[in-house]
Order: sequence, then structure tokens, then C-alpha cells
Amino acid sequence: MAKETSNFTRAYEELEKIVASFEAGDIDLERDLPKFERGMKLASQCRERLKAIENHIQRIEKTFHVESASERSHSRTSLEEPPAA
Repeated sequence: MAKETSNFTRAYEELEKIVASFEAGDIDLERDLPKFERGMKLASQCRERLKAIENHIQRIEKTFHVESASERSHSRTSLEEPPAA
């Protein structure tokens, strides 16, 4: 996971530099077309990685929610009075 985070960080930082260079002006379509293409590729990679992280977080939350619900159910059952004999 650390390597994936590192790759994301590097891609995001490179993308930020490309965006900053375009925002600074002085754009030459012929010269900057490869840079634009690289930026689009980096943006796609970052978006994919963020989606994977979001899915992972949702699985964690779902697991926690299921475990919490199960624990609450177990607690309620153990607190209820035993049936009358």
C-alpha cells in the first residue's frame, strides 16, 4: 500500500506541475501537446487510484457497520431477561 500511495503522490505532484505550467500561460500547442497528454494520463491514474481507495474505505465501513450491528444485537440478547419457565 505504501508503494501505491507513493506512486499516487508522485503522479499528483507531476500533474500539479503540469497544471501550473499551463496556468502560467505561454502555451505553445505543438510544444505542449505531449505535456497535455501526460497530464491527462496522470489525471486518469489519480482518479483510478482514488476510486480504489474509496471502494476500500466503503468495504471497511461496511465491515465495521456489520460487526457493530452484530455486537449490538448480541448485547441486547444477553441483556434480555431469560424466558419464564
